[in-house]
Amino acid sequence: MNRAEDVSGLVEEYRVLLDMTDSQDSLRKAMVEGAEWTPQAANRLLELANDYGSFMLRNALAISLALGIEDGALGL
Repeated sequence: MNRAEDVSGLVEEYRVLLDMTDSQDSLRKAMVEGAEWTPQAANRLLELANDYGSFMLRNALAISLALGIEDGALGL
């Protein structure tokens, strides 16, 4: 498994951020200020998580890895 396929480090990173926040709004702020996401990207990531959940997104990740798509067409 290569680094792109192993998201366990990212999961832990976001769990730490969640432990430091009390809402999705404060998580969004932490993503922008501490994790260097743009506000638009942080909003979109949270929208995707809320709209699709881990089952769909895990499959989307697997497909994008198989196709060699790293940043995608929208490239937030």
